[in-house]
Amino acid sequence: MQLSDFASYPNLVAMFLDRAEFFGDRPFLWAKRGGSWQSQSWREAADQVCLLGESLRSLGLDPGDRVVLVSENRPEWCIADLAIMAAGLVTVPAYVTNTERDHLHVLENSGARAVIVSNAKLAQPLLTACLSATQVAHIIGMEPLRRMQSERIGFHDWSALTSGDAVPARLSVAARVAAIGRSETACIIYTSGTGGAPRGVCQHHGAILCNVDGAAHVVAEDLGWDASGRETEAFLSFLPLSHAYEHSGGQFLPIGLGAQIYYAEGLEKLASNIEETRPTLMVVVPRLFEVLRARIMKQVEKQGKLPNYLMARALAIGARKADGANILRRIIDAPMDFFIERTLRPKIRQRFGGRLKALVSGGAPLNPDVGLFFDAMGLTMLQGYGQTEAGPVISCNRPKVGLAMDTVGPPLRGVEVKIADDGEILVRGELVMHGYWQNDAETLRAIPQDGPQAGWLHTGDIGHFDEMGRIKITDRKKDMIVNDKGDNVSPQRIEGMLTLQPEIGQAMVSGDKRPYIVGLIVPDSEWALEWARAQGEKFDMTALSDLPAFRTAIRAAVDRVNKDLSVIEKVRQIALADEPFTIDNEEMTPSMKIRRHKIKARYGARIDALYKG
Repeated sequence: MQLSDFASYPNLVAMFLDRAEFFGDRPFLWAKRGGSWQSQSWREAADQVCLLGESLRSLGLDPGDRVVLVSENRPEWCIADLAIMAAGLVTVPAYVTNTERDHLHVLENSGARAVIVSNAKLAQPLLTACLSATQVAHIIGMEPLRRMQSERIGFHDWSALTSGDAVPARLSVAARVAAIGRSETACIIYTSGTGGAPRGVCQHHGAILCNVDGAAHVVAEDLGWDASGRETEAFLSFLPLSHAYEHSGGQFLPIGLGAQIYYAEGLEKLASNIEETRPTLMVVVPRLFEVLRARIMKQVEKQGKLPNYLMARALAIGARKADGANILRRIIDAPMDFFIERTLRPKIRQRFGGRLKALVSGGAPLNPDVGLFFDAMGLTMLQGYGQTEAGPVISCNRPKVGLAMDTVGPPLRGVEVKIADDGEILVRGELVMHGYWQNDAETLRAIPQDGPQAGWLHTGDIGHFDEMGRIKITDRKKDMIVNDKGDNVSPQRIEGMLTLQPEIGQAMVSGDKRPYIVGLIVPDSEWALEWARAQGEKFDMTALSDLPAFRTAIRAAVDRVNKDLSVIEKVRQIALADEPFTIDNEEMTPSMKIRRHKIKARYGARIDALYKG
């Protein structure tokens, strides 16, 4: 395998088949079944991809037809995705958290003719949507499904579509795949919709291959990828594969690297899955890092004075390194740093399997303090940046360039980035989408075709380059708060600082065209439980929120943050939310971003009241 391979592949399926030929019977996809991890080889996966691809064509699906894929992360997700593309069709991933209404929007907007779903539970809201959708003709269940009565829709079993003689299927797929070019659409990924109905981003094969190429160079040049294939990387797939970040970074990058992919059992078992599978690379969103940081700190707190002392010293040394401590300071810190490296850090690294090369953060801004924490604990954290419209990865921190937790690194290989006059980050290259599905107006708004910025993707993010050529993002253009005096305030920075406090689980700040910033706070449930026990109160969040002492404790946490904020950033008034922001109540996207318009619609009166009196 060579790094130059990625530029020569005509499509994603060709890359996969090449890797499958190279690795043969070596393990590829892993899932936990019956209490033990079981693998599927590259050859077995390739056979199933080709058999399913040919079966999809035999159903009467034509080149370019869309197939919706609804499944939790599992080996069959990867096989289905590749099989759809191998058939010359287009994958339309959908979130497992979608409601019937969400599914209907995706089905109708994409004009999907077929659906692949994993199990009966996930099929329940989907099948009802399929009855209302006008073009769905086929439903394929990875597991047995209860078949509804329909003259229009045919039901098919996964096992039947993936069995048979793989030899002619592979020959047929190879011939078809040779004619699929890099510019052809591979998938339509619907954005989470923080500001409205999701739009379908048309990602072509070349966009994802460009991402794989750029990311592979980072892994090879900065983290030590063995291109010979003698030592394979291991990824633990946890984020939804329906999200572009995991789709490219957690599926196609591992395929390109010839890595093994383990599928996590879920959030509640993630910690044990990490220790069991011992991944070398993980792609994760910032919110999970915040949760892991809080858990590690609580675990260390319970271990006595020495571990707590060592953690405090490690964090202090890490902060000085990040601030560019001089040589004398580093010499003074060296003995303690050496001692921590022999005592505390190995225990922390062991919780992550003991062979982790890097944790890659993306999908949302990472609070620099969180990054500094993991770095101080001896774990390499690389913050990436991107969006679905760009493959999705635009840039990533690189150890060889120098890690700075308040930046997202230099652009990947093959990616052009420039800063517009108003500070907006613009991107150009093969990674940029060809447009939004059946939405020319939004496409032209995102990628103008006239003027000096024609052909550049307008990201909507504000930022600049530092002296090392790393991108530093300051805010979202559309999320920027402009107060009544015309001052610009970054809500994401303030929210990130608030949620680092143990008392605060989630936060949304507001203040556009207002005299000062206010905050809507969701108290941290674990902290609230401990507070209630200490005060002899019943643990009921609604009742606790009405207690003056409870509100005073939350206010104290906000005041701690205010000490580090400028006058215009300080959170002057707060209100408590009725419940956490979640996917189910539509106040958070599946990629863990808060939906500001939804939250403001629900709590608008409560927020407005903070400016009265």
